[in-house]
Amino acid sequence: MTVELLHNAVRAYAWGSRTAIAELLGKEVPTPHPEAELWMGAHPGDPSRVVGPDGEPRSLLELLADDPDGQLGAPHADRWGSRLPFLLKVLAADEPLSLQAHPSAEQAAHGFAVEDAAGVPMDSPIRNYKDPSAKPELICALTEFHALAGFREPARTVALLRSLDAPDFAPYTELLAAQPDGNGLRALFTTLITLPQTALDMLLPQVLDACVLHVKEHGEFDLECRTVLELGEAYPGDAGVLAALLLNRIVLRPGEAVYLPAGNLHAYLHGTGVEILANSDNVLRCGLTPKHVDVPELMRVLDFRCGDMPVQTGEETSPGLWAYRTPCHEFELSRIEVGPSVEVRVDHSGPQILFCARGRARLSTGAQAVELTRGQSVWLPARDPEVLVTSEVDTQLFRATPGVE
Repeated sequence: MTVELLHNAVRAYAWGSRTAIAELLGKEVPTPHPEAELWMGAHPGDPSRVVGPDGEPRSLLELLADDPDGQLGAPHADRWGSRLPFLLKVLAADEPLSLQAHPSAEQAAHGFAVEDAAGVPMDSPIRNYKDPSAKPELICALTEFHALAGFREPARTVALLRSLDAPDFAPYTELLAAQPDGNGLRALFTTLITLPQTALDMLLPQVLDACVLHVKEHGEFDLECRTVLELGEAYPGDAGVLAALLLNRIVLRPGEAVYLPAGNLHAYLHGTGVEILANSDNVLRCGLTPKHVDVPELMRVLDFRCGDMPVQTGEETSPGLWAYRTPCHEFELSRIEVGPSVEVRVDHSGPQILFCARGRARLSTGAQAVELTRGQSVWLPARDPEVLVTSEVDTQLFRATPGVE
């Protein structure tokens, strides 16, 4: 039995929080710089370090390379080699992230090969594909979590756009009204995202003024308009502000999650959550960023299916354990709730990471026990037997595993 604590990297990005991750880890707040993500896994850019019985930390990448069958399990090692297919994060956003989408496996493999053949350096700012892998994601809220995700049902978007008194925007509204489906969304989105900057600089202030009036009058789309105003202030003159008008505005409560498949256009706005994703760096940006935006490649990747984004609360698969189901082979996220009257047995044929989000837990097999406190995580290799999770206080953990085949 090798229940081993992880030492995890904290990533600093400008949109991060100076309090959320630091409080989780028991550090002083506010931090000198924004802290955006806590990474748990074997990403080559910042792998976790496993603290072994001798107390010496060792890169999880090295452990996987040395013993893929024992660490990942033979079936997973056959499929993924020595690569951990998922990355678990705590994500803390005080400001919006870029508006973005991720490719499917086929799109990523093609794009990676094309850029390699063209000799685009891996560290080039115009490189879209860092690897040939898909990057589906699931975000589960720890606090109230705000996001834009997926194209809204077109009739509702037409109603929103018509509620705004922006005369120069009316032709764009009617473009969607004449074809209220995925094809109409594609046509309107393409038109907005490719507007010349001179046209955008004239149109966007009208739309923002209309949003101000809508908010003052307590209109039906108050939240959507407030969001557009916030984005317009943060990213003046950015076409992504107009694109945001077409997307579902989502508010997740703690424990609620949303799955973001390939091609889903989204942006996280504010809040703290547990995110699990395929172990890939492929991002196609649409806007709300000073970084490279490749519109033709974005259009190749985007999925214009529309409607409400399904929000999950987890499927209770056994007492105290809720699984967030997705079609992904790379990952599955589960939420574990234990306390004085509930204990959970955790077993899986593959590797696991357990992360304590609240309270404190005891992980044991009878032969060995590890105490896990808030902000800590452990690595459980595939070769380990099942683990009993208990606690004397109400405790919440999250479990990352490969997806169900």
